[in-house]
Amino acid sequence: MMYLDSGNRPAITPQLAFRVAVIGGFALVMFAVIFFRLWYLQILSGDKYLADANNNRVREIKVQAPRGEILDREGNVLVDNRVGHAVKVDPDDLPGAERERGVLLTRLAKTLGERPRVVIRDVEQQIRIQPFLPATVKQDVADDAVAYLLERQADFPGIEIEQVFLRSYPHEEVGAHLFGTVGEVTEDQLKDKTRYRGVTLGDRVGQSGIEYSYDRFLRGENGKRRIQVDAFGIRNEEDPLHKTDAVQGRNLRLGIDLDVQRVGQEALGSSRGAFVVMHAKTGEVVALGSSPSFDPNIFAKIIRARDLRQLSSEANGKPLFNRATQAGYPTGSTFKLITSVAALEGGLITPDTPLFDGGSLQVGGVTFKNAGGVSHGSLALRQALTVSSDVFFYRLGLAANNKGDGLLIQDWARRLGIGRLTGIDLPAEGAGLVPTPEWRNELFKQKLTDRPWSVGDNINLAIGQGDLSVTPLQLAVAYATVANGGNAVKPHLGKRIEDAAGRVLQEFETPAPRKVDIDPAYREAIMDGLVGAANAPGGTSTAVFSGFNIPIAGKTGTAEKGLGRPDQSWYAAITYPEDPQYVVVATDEAGGFGAERAAPIVRQIIAALYDAKDDGPETTGRVVD
Repeated sequence: MMYLDSGNRPAITPQLAFRVAVIGGFALVMFAVIFFRLWYLQILSGDKYLADANNNRVREIKVQAPRGEILDREGNVLVDNRVGHAVKVDPDDLPGAERERGVLLTRLAKTLGERPRVVIRDVEQQIRIQPFLPATVKQDVADDAVAYLLERQADFPGIEIEQVFLRSYPHEEVGAHLFGTVGEVTEDQLKDKTRYRGVTLGDRVGQSGIEYSYDRFLRGENGKRRIQVDAFGIRNEEDPLHKTDAVQGRNLRLGIDLDVQRVGQEALGSSRGAFVVMHAKTGEVVALGSSPSFDPNIFAKIIRARDLRQLSSEANGKPLFNRATQAGYPTGSTFKLITSVAALEGGLITPDTPLFDGGSLQVGGVTFKNAGGVSHGSLALRQALTVSSDVFFYRLGLAANNKGDGLLIQDWARRLGIGRLTGIDLPAEGAGLVPTPEWRNELFKQKLTDRPWSVGDNINLAIGQGDLSVTPLQLAVAYATVANGGNAVKPHLGKRIEDAAGRVLQEFETPAPRKVDIDPAYREAIMDGLVGAANAPGGTSTAVFSGFNIPIAGKTGTAEKGLGRPDQSWYAAITYPEDPQYVVVATDEAGGFGAERAAPIVRQIIAALYDAKDDGPETTGRVVD
């Protein structure tokens, strides 16, 4: 058992007591020093060091990546970048009081030449959506305004100047619908984590056209840098704490020929219309345009609602609307190619079956007449295509309506690409419409039309009239399918992805065509008729292509709109028809007869396609179809 010591321990020596006193005194002094130092730092110098802390904030700034260039087939630059300056507002550094913020943003708006009310509204909306990120006030700021703000940073707390890469479209309205536009990513787009992986609010992404379709290649990888800023937001740019370089997007080479594209747009002029130039065997698009066009450079800045209204206004011709891929029209007599295939494959006629054209056909008390009231007498398919006999094809429409389910023409139209998406690598393509009894009868049941389907609808369909709605691109696919022997090609623009040095990173494979069985003898008869229409005496476009050195087959079309509106002009051509190379389609919404307006446009485009010197036709003639 252990017992407590009752006092037998030796007494502390004087030396030990002295040492303990010294150590205790030293510890007391040290604690006193620390206490008074803390008191000094927190009480006497607190405000000073708080300001010092504010003067050494670390901020991470996103370094925007430039997008890749878009090139034509020869390497000509179609779309590139330019350096600009954006003015942004950091919500953390704005004055806390609402009135002070309003005064600041009003002064900023006046400096930038913007309306204060609009700037305040836009900034508040952006901060409400994403409160921790800077709000963009203006994307492309003039140099004098930038210099003014940089010289007076203390007067504009929370206002930042950021260098940005803005899209540049050097050819302005040429090819605008192809290339498309770029804009800030939307909230809805950010929800798509697959397509917009790595994208944050404020990033600019493709919003239409090629810019949208190939955004994942063209969009680069943003960098970042960490810098110090003082309480006024003034940056120490000379000594960044950390920097990650941005990576530029990859270049995209298209099958587009810039010269052909430019000629097509110039030939259309200010008319409302479109054109398509496509390889008949592969579907590679060489040129595709819509008029009126627009200058996509305006989208490099923040585009206002009023600008969008003007660009979408019917009164202005809806410049943003791509008529080549989105607009659906009746095609007039260019549709006779489809009716010919349907009638031959459906057993209604053979290539040599004669039908009588007396100038008109009467069905159920309604008289269907040839354009111009002409009479062609007895003729077979080849000649009917050459002279564009309406009565010949009226008879085929009547016969098709009475055969089987009455959908012979409709079925073949869809097989040839009419009324269905072509699959081109552009967004928002229109599907068009091939009218059927079921479709019209349903409209009648819903009281959306004044009558149900009748035989007259099929008769009109046979010559490309009535409720038919076809895009110029769909018509080009149909003509290519017949010309190449039954391969329904998939139109495509992209050829390959390259790096900045032009090295190929990825080749895009030519999309496999959809096979359509067309009897070679039937194809030959149709092609003979189209060759005659562009070259033989009495052909509907012979006068237009007189003296033209490039062999073509072609078909005019004149679509009647009624209600006093001018007719729509169409032309579809196939170059070197014995071994088809290209299909060229053009339309003018108010061009009148196909031979008068659309056919001369196609001649200009083909001349540019083959780099041929051509002064144009001596006369377009007055042949109607």
